[in-house]
Amino acid sequence: MLPTLSDQKLRQAAAEGIDTFLQTITEAISQSAGGELNAAAMQQLNADQITLWGYSILHAELMDGGFVQLIYNGYGPFFFDNPFAKAMRLWGLHDFSKLLYKAKRIYDERKEELTRERSDEEFMALFEQNPEFDELDDAFVEEEESITTAIACYVDEHLSQFVTVVPDTEA
Repeated sequence: MLPTLSDQKLRQAAAEGIDTFLQTITEAISQSAGGELNAAAMQQLNADQITLWGYSILHAELMDGGFVQLIYNGYGPFFFDNPFAKAMRLWGLHDFSKLLYKAKRIYDERKEELTRERSDEEFMALFEQNPEFDELDDAFVEEEESITTAIACYVDEHLSQFVTVVPDTEA
């Protein structure tokens, strides 16, 4: 069952901008599935909902610490061992999908090194030891606005896959 959002809340979020629009939908999905993107939550969600929630996590991680942080924080398997990049391609984000596949190649080569437990100093050294991610991080930051806009357009065009919009009297 899809989470519900009132028409008014959704319109207000959209009026505030694409970030608020996506955040409002992602929060509704997250709350409906228990608040943590894990196996139990994913069983309650459809592929589009999981992909949107995943993008929210990926966005936050990449904007904060890039692919090294994303991988070190344990998200490598979710993004690189699952069809997330393929989903982005199917959503029309071909260049972003290619960027994710480039990151996957590096991840696959260095998975052990990038995911083992480390001290804070050792973690910070990972950024210097893996400069190949710098170009990918920069490309994401440069294209983040257009990527997020394209995702918002996809969500808006396929809203019924993400939430059920109800009249204000029912919310």
